[in-house]
Amino acid sequence: MKEKKLSIFERYLTIWVLVCITLGIALGKVAPGVATTLNDFSIYQVSIPIAVCLFFMMYPIMVKIDFAHVLKSAKTPKPVFLTLFINWAIKPFSMFAISYLFLGYLFKDFLPGTEVLANGEEVELWRSYIAGTILLGIAPCTAMVLMWGHLAKGNDGLTLVMVAINSLMMLFLYGPLGGLLLNVNSMPVPWQTMVLSVSIYVALPLIAGYFSRKLIIKHKGIVWFKERFLHWLTPVSISALLITLVLLFSFKGEVIVSNPLTILWIAVPLLIQTVFIFALGYFVFSRLCKLSYQDAAPVSLIGASNHFEVAIATAVILFGLSSGAALATVVGVLIEVPLMLMLVSLCKKTSYLFESKLSEQT
Repeated sequence: MKEKKLSIFERYLTIWVLVCITLGIALGKVAPGVATTLNDFSIYQVSIPIAVCLFFMMYPIMVKIDFAHVLKSAKTPKPVFLTLFINWAIKPFSMFAISYLFLGYLFKDFLPGTEVLANGEEVELWRSYIAGTILLGIAPCTAMVLMWGHLAKGNDGLTLVMVAINSLMMLFLYGPLGGLLLNVNSMPVPWQTMVLSVSIYVALPLIAGYFSRKLIIKHKGIVWFKERFLHWLTPVSISALLITLVLLFSFKGEVIVSNPLTILWIAVPLLIQTVFIFALGYFVFSRLCKLSYQDAAPVSLIGASNHFEVAIATAVILFGLSSGAALATVVGVLIEVPLMLMLVSLCKKTSYLFESKLSEQT
């Protein structure tokens, strides 16, 4: 089997994001009207240019998923149930608790000010940042976790099953959980609005991905689909993400320049949450359930990583491109790649703690 490697976009994603921060801040200083004009070209507060970018962020992820693998989950129910429990019963609430402790209490004095959201409501900035972390916490990774699991020499087939199931679960749980936790954070958003945003940025790419995958494979074959089509899509997805980030940081340039440590304060709870969820899934639950290493690695990695594309998209449509919530989701992108690569390395170094079933790896 050909060894997978991170593409240049994926391997240096943190550097690309830093470049976007610089370009966005420069754009905001030199031509502040550009991003504003693009964002104002909207329908019902949904920016059309941003919506196009977000669709192309999501579509390449969804088209990779073979939902036929979902049926195979019945053969390995234990790791599937475990990842669902971690992602939907623990992770959203631990993210809220950790981010509230740091951003709403310990770091609160370092995050002064208020902002006006897209709906005209004025909120304290620290609450907006917490909202962004909430949106990250309720979005389990369904994209790059396929790479993380492969690099950790985990069960690729099981990873694909969990990705497919979590993609479906997001359609039903992302809206209600987001509405619940945002209300607790005193940033109430009608759950109907959450469902609408998930429908636009998850359901639409999911449906487009499902049907286009079937048509392409039918007419061009699975080999062409995997080796040519998917290879071409990867830079499209990352490029759409980077364009969105340039626009976002063109709005947030003043905040970053005047409060350069803001990103650090937001990054601390995100880092702690990621390591906590990974440790809980890998060292505690996976061992209690007596999983093999090939199953324990992807179960833990999918819980630790976040679907930042969905989080960014939802933050933009709910609170606006210039909101603190949108900025917080971008910090998740900034720390995700180096942190996940570190956890992948940790998995491989501690694989001896688990039973090994290499014959089951697909």
